Amino acid sequence: MAVVTMKQLLESGVHFGHQTRRWNPKMKDYIFTERNGIYIIDLQKTVALLDKAYDYVRDMASKGKTILFVGTKKQAQETIKTEAERCGMPYVNQRWLGGMLTNFRTIKKRVKRLNELEKMEEDGLFEVLPKKEVILLKKERDKLERFLGGIRDMKNLPDVVYITDPRKESIAVAEARKLNIPIVSIVDTNCDPDLIDYIIPGNDDAIRAVKLISSKIADAVLAGKQGEQLTEEAKPEDKEDEKGQAEEKEVKEENNSANKEE
Repeated sequence: MAVVTMKQLLESGVHFGHQTRRWNPKMKDYIFTERNGIYIIDLQKTVALLDKAYDYVRDMASKGKTILFVGTKKQAQETIKTEAERCGMPYVNQRWLGGMLTNFRTIKKRVKRLNELEKMEEDGLFEVLPKKEVILLKKERDKLERFLGGIRDMKNLPDVVYITDPRKESIAVAEARKLNIPIVSIVDTNCDPDLIDYIIPGNDDAIRAVKLISSKIADAVLAGKQGEQLTEEAKPEDKEDEKGQAEEKEVKEENNSANKEE
C-alpha cells in the first residue's frame, strides 16, 4: 500500500510546479503536462518515489541512524520543527550556518557554549553579574538557541539529510555531498535531481505540500524506530524459543531411546 494517495497529494497541491520559464530540463521525466504556463508534476512518480524514500528512511531509522531535517524558508520552518521533534530527530529551520556539516567540530563547540550559558542562568549566575554583561550573554544565548537549538542533541554527523528545497538549501546539499551523506529531498521543477539521492518530485513552496511530505518522512522515522524497538524486545523471546526448542529436542531423544530399549 502506498504511503500517500493521489487524492492527498492533489488536495495539498503537491502537483503544482514552477512557471515553464523557470524550469530545470533535468526534471523533464517528472513532469506530466503544462497548464496555464505552469508545469504539472507527474503524481504517479511522486507516489512511487515517496514510497522509495519512506522505505529508505524507515530502514535507516531502524538501524538507529540519525536523519537531519532541514528547511529554512518560511513555508517550511514550522513544519520542519514540528515533524523533527515528533519523531525525535535534529533539525535546522533557521539560517543554515556554513560548515554545519563540514566544520562540525566547531559547531559542537558553539552548542557546548549554548549549554554553558543556559546552565549559568539556571544556577542564578545571571542575577549576580552586571546588568550590561547579562544583556550581552542573553543575546548570545538567544542567537545560539535560534540557529543551533534544533541540533543541540546531535552528537555526531547525521547519517541522512532530509531537505525541503535543495535550491534554497544549496549549501546544505553541497556539504552533505562533500561528506557522502545521502540526501532525501522534495524536488520541484526548477531543481537539479542529479544532486539528490532520493528525490520526491513535488511542490516545495506550498505549506500544505511541504507539511504532507515531511510528515511522511517523520512517519518513516517513527516506523523504523518502532521496528528497532520490536527487534530488541524480541531478542529475549528468541532466546527463550531456542531454549524451548533445545528442551523439546532432548525430550524427543529420550523418548526415542526408551522406545528402542523396549
